[in-house]
Amino acid sequence: MNNKTLNEIDYYRLRDEIAGYCVSTEGREKLLQREPLRKSEEIENLKNLSREWSVYFSAGRANPISGWEPVHPLLSIIKARGASLSLEQVHYLGQFVTSINSVRKAIQLHGQELSLKLLAEQVTQLPDITDMEKKIFRIITPDGELRELPEIIAIRKQIASLNAKIRTVMQGFTSDQKLSDVLQSNVPVLRNGRQVLAVKASLQNRIPGIVHEVSQTAQTVYVEPEEAVLCSNELIQKEFELQAVIKKILLELTESLQPSIPAIKQALPVMTLFDTTQAASRWGQSRECNYALPADKEPPLLLKARHPLLGEKAVPIDIRFMDGKRVLIITGPNTGGKTVSLKTFALLSMLNQSGFPIPAAEGTRLPVFSNVFADIGDDQSLDQSLSTFSGHMKNIAQAVNSAKSDTLILLDELGSGTDPQEGTAISMAVLDELIKRKSFVLVTTHQGILKNYGYTNPCCINASVEFNQDTLSPSYHLLMGVPGESHALDIAQKSGLPTEICKAARTYIATEQADVSALIRGLNRKHVELNKVQKEAERLAVEAQEKTDRLKARELELRRLESNLKKGKQQELNDFLIHSRRQLENLVRTLKEGEITREKTLSVKQYIAELTEDTMRLDRKIEAEEEKLARDEQKFEAEQAAAKKHSIGSNKKTKKKMSNAEALKYASSIVTEPAVDSKAQSSQKIAAAPVQISFQPGATVRTSTGTSGVLVEQTKKGVWQVQFGSIKMSMKEKDLKLVQGTEAQNSVPLKADVSIELADDASNGIYERPVFELRLLGMRADEAVRALERQVDLCVLHNFPHFSVIHGKGDGVLMQAVSDYLSHCPVVAEFSKAPAEDGGAGKTYVTLK
Repeated sequence: MNNKTLNEIDYYRLRDEIAGYCVSTEGREKLLQREPLRKSEEIENLKNLSREWSVYFSAGRANPISGWEPVHPLLSIIKARGASLSLEQVHYLGQFVTSINSVRKAIQLHGQELSLKLLAEQVTQLPDITDMEKKIFRIITPDGELRELPEIIAIRKQIASLNAKIRTVMQGFTSDQKLSDVLQSNVPVLRNGRQVLAVKASLQNRIPGIVHEVSQTAQTVYVEPEEAVLCSNELIQKEFELQAVIKKILLELTESLQPSIPAIKQALPVMTLFDTTQAASRWGQSRECNYALPADKEPPLLLKARHPLLGEKAVPIDIRFMDGKRVLIITGPNTGGKTVSLKTFALLSMLNQSGFPIPAAEGTRLPVFSNVFADIGDDQSLDQSLSTFSGHMKNIAQAVNSAKSDTLILLDELGSGTDPQEGTAISMAVLDELIKRKSFVLVTTHQGILKNYGYTNPCCINASVEFNQDTLSPSYHLLMGVPGESHALDIAQKSGLPTEICKAARTYIATEQADVSALIRGLNRKHVELNKVQKEAERLAVEAQEKTDRLKARELELRRLESNLKKGKQQELNDFLIHSRRQLENLVRTLKEGEITREKTLSVKQYIAELTEDTMRLDRKIEAEEEKLARDEQKFEAEQAAAKKHSIGSNKKTKKKMSNAEALKYASSIVTEPAVDSKAQSSQKIAAAPVQISFQPGATVRTSTGTSGVLVEQTKKGVWQVQFGSIKMSMKEKDLKLVQGTEAQNSVPLKADVSIELADDASNGIYERPVFELRLLGMRADEAVRALERQVDLCVLHNFPHFSVIHGKGDGVLMQAVSDYLSHCPVVAEFSKAPAEDGGAGKTYVTLK
């Protein structure tokens, strides 16, 4: 990037301000080195991380990153053999470790709740620092103080004892009344790290000891008594010994941290990234900033943009580029904000490319520029013999020579500083070349010809800063699509230029400029009226949309209420079905023990069929309504989210209750073949049925459920009476399928009784027929008894007299439960344990009556 331009648009001032929000020294240094980026992926990644930090802080959470002093320089010390960290440097590492743990804990705790996906991904890159943490905080406290280690405690006790002994010696001298005339003061003083007494020079022989210092007047000498000398000497030795022990501890700690160097190198960039992105987020929140959207295929758009250095004085402006228009020509009065508009667009673009939020409204779009050039201000230089015009041309030449399709160029007061006619010609030629190179160009000018150039060239768009005719002062608002007048005479008169001079000036330009000025004023009025109409239309559209949303929400609420009412009724029906199932179970037992009649079986089967059909139809209807309602709710939520430009959606799953059809699946009817004498069966011969080619009486058919029957007669067109065992039913021809050949022969149903087979709800599934070997392993006692009861029922219905039960030995619970049930079952003839080679006590043989 062009550093000179970045400095002119105050990019570095804003970057320094944002860096002040970093909590670590290394994070601040990293941010102060950041330049605008050119890769969209890197820019969006930084902005998305800052966005998630904004979500985190907006939820009222405190900053989890605690500050730490630089740790990167410590790596070379840890790596060097024989080198030792100081206690202060160990504290730096402790701060770094504490900050890592704090961030990891905060993101893991709130990451899922606040949808902090990117921050959570970054946290996973932090290495395990448990070992390093234990080593560091075994030596120091969280405040950086050395802990009371065993090897240190003993020495410190000796030092404390010596200090107490010295204080006792000194107190003996100062409290002795005989020495009151010898001492200048009753309070010991410290000289060269030793406690001494201030003694009158003429009486110093009264207190034998070592003289450490003499006052400037030579009237006082500072004497350390002999009794205290020995203690002080020993104290110095103990303090030296203490420092040696501390040095040894720090040396051993430094050597033990060498394996942690890769972990520190891995964690440091992640923590620095966390610090810089949270700093950008906090700065953005303090400035009421938002994050710009990428403008890859759409033109740039600035909404209510404010220059961050103007603070509360900044007037929000809108800058709208249109498709195919890359040159914006801004005109208007002096001090109206033209240059500020240029700098605002460029500064916000560079802040966006640095991953920072910008002081603009949501919906702002900005492209990624590869470079930015500016010709702003006066580059006149006496040293380099540059005039004002020469300085401008030097900057413009550099911009034109470097211009590309993704280059941003700012040209302030284009064509000024020389002859107006020649300056205008150069200005138009420069713009022609920049248009060929498809660069983004923002131009400010007072030249009327360039205003006309902006109208006639399809790649340009005019804009102007608004001017209040009543107060003769600018309002600093930017009007897109309309050129502005310079109002030089009005401003000159307000600034104190004599009225006669202003009138004379108007006389000179009246014949040439009057029509153009009138045209511009008319355009301004039309633009204001159009803005009012557009705002009113937008307001009405918003109100209409809100009304539509409320109606949709009300409709969904009513439909949801209706669905809940239906669910309540359906629950009542489920309860009824469960009650019916129990009645059917009792009926089965009655049928087994009593006489089975055709009337009983036919009525039961008809009851189950009708109940099943009704509940399945109702269930399908309710499920269809539920699905449609869920789709409408999701569509409505998606529309609301899109309207608010929220990217995080809901992943709520729709819970679904068990349908009535599923509740009825435990009650089904089957057709069983009657027992036939084996001799009669062996002697009976069944002739092969001829192949049926059409629906006619005697033909074998099959229903969609797989039940076979025989056509009896056609009651009316498309309706047949079908014999299913001992039951005759009327069925539509379209619901029947002809069975031909051998298949028909095997499918001819014999007359049979109808019985009820109840589905088992035990964990091992639903048996349709009895099994030779019933496995109860892993079941609870009540589950095993239900499964065994089910097996006995099926054996009775299917004339299945022998089977075995595998229940295992275990703690004997299943074995006892099986034995108790078989002992009291009326249809069981006998039961016995299997032989050792076939399972022994873990298996039981059962024979039915």
